[in-house]
Amino acid sequence: MSNQYDLNVRPEPDAELVAIADYVADFSVESEEAYDTARYCLMDSLGCAFLAYRYPECTKHLGPLVPGTLVPSGARVPGSMFELDPVKAAFDIGTLVRWLDFNDTWLGAEWGHPSDNLGAILAVADYVSRQNLAQGYEPLYMRDVFTAMIKAHEIQGVMALENGFNRVGIDHVVLVKLASAAVVTQMMGGEHEDICNSLSQVWVDGQSLRTYRHAPNAGSRKSWAAGDATSRAVRLALITMTGEMGYPSALTAPKWGFYDASFNGKRFAFQREFGSYVMENVLFKLAYPAEFHGQTAVECAVQLHPQMRGRWDDIERIELTTQESAIRIISKVGELYNPADRDHCLQYMVAVALLKGTLTADDYEDNAAADPRLDALRAKMHVQEDKRFSADYHDPEKRAIANAMQVFFRDGSKTEKVEILYPIGHRFRREEGIPALIEKFRQNVATRFPSKHARDIFELCLDPEELDATPVNEFMNLLMI
Repeated sequence: MSNQYDLNVRPEPDAELVAIADYVADFSVESEEAYDTARYCLMDSLGCAFLAYRYPECTKHLGPLVPGTLVPSGARVPGSMFELDPVKAAFDIGTLVRWLDFNDTWLGAEWGHPSDNLGAILAVADYVSRQNLAQGYEPLYMRDVFTAMIKAHEIQGVMALENGFNRVGIDHVVLVKLASAAVVTQMMGGEHEDICNSLSQVWVDGQSLRTYRHAPNAGSRKSWAAGDATSRAVRLALITMTGEMGYPSALTAPKWGFYDASFNGKRFAFQREFGSYVMENVLFKLAYPAEFHGQTAVECAVQLHPQMRGRWDDIERIELTTQESAIRIISKVGELYNPADRDHCLQYMVAVALLKGTLTADDYEDNAAADPRLDALRAKMHVQEDKRFSADYHDPEKRAIANAMQVFFRDGSKTEKVEILYPIGHRFRREEGIPALIEKFRQNVATRFPSKHARDIFELCLDPEELDATPVNEFMNLLMI
């Protein structure tokens, strides 16, 4: 007599796997807005990667696993001389893009950074292009990279809208692994069945815990976790492309599938079909390297900064009003132990902006954090939820990330209450945001390349038609030191 766990009838692939494979294999992206935004996303992500080279805690992770290893016609790491296997190249690119918490963001029931997928996409596109050329075939072009970016953004973002992996302690980089595996399997020549198999490998793989993002364990793994996920996606895709079998009910198998084993028995919910919505609505971090739920809080603090001069000792309290997600993720009291701890602390980033009138990546380092005024300001902050902010955060027509701030002084006076609903990187503020993104990219490229080389990169990226038609291997050549 059998039970539901030992019935050995091989099922059809789970519907969720098939839906993603259908999208990757068959959907034609028609939105020029999505392609334009993907180009800006590439620029912004590469700029973040170039800036990250200034930080030794990041660069120590780069290069071949075994020093001196050479991979002829391998995948290159932008801003370096490294030529690696595509798995390690994906790790390096993903780590560089994510290190400063300054790349794009997507918010829903789950949070994340869809441009993290660029680690896998660029590494595989370069590797495939160089291998194709060596065998007399056509390379991939940057237009292909943008298509893969749009689809990876969409998979990660649509999955995140209704499915809170954080609620069961799983880190959001599971969605980076998922989206990257889907698109790079196709880039390697995989067909619908291969994509399903690769996706199934992701779900049976085991997933990272969020431990390294939260008190009392917040640490630097959160800065290389996306690189790890995107590299694992490449590895699983490579395994799949050897003809390795998949696991059709990886999600739904009773007891042993992901839903029962890791998701409290719930099935994924989907708010919308896959298209190009996520890339069109993605959030850019353009002004401040701060966790996105606090971006508008930093903008509020910068506005209030001029009124604080000479009155630091007179402050009685600082009221911060925010969304529920910000309270759950980045509201933090007590000692902060490292830069990774500080850049996920709402009160710390606001204190810096109040004190200095700006916020940079250097402000999270130990030397900057030693300023005693920062902890004194943090101690005076009261954080509370505004239900309206939380509702607008989840509204698909608004996707607001609102914060408000007001400072009260001992003599009974107070500042006005500053309220900002949408950060500069929001779709509703693209008109002022895109020029800021372009200038951010120009400055970041200049931190890594000589002036003429930097200008060549900058000018190519601003020419959509020429960039679309550039072979990936030639684009990567341009990004090498």
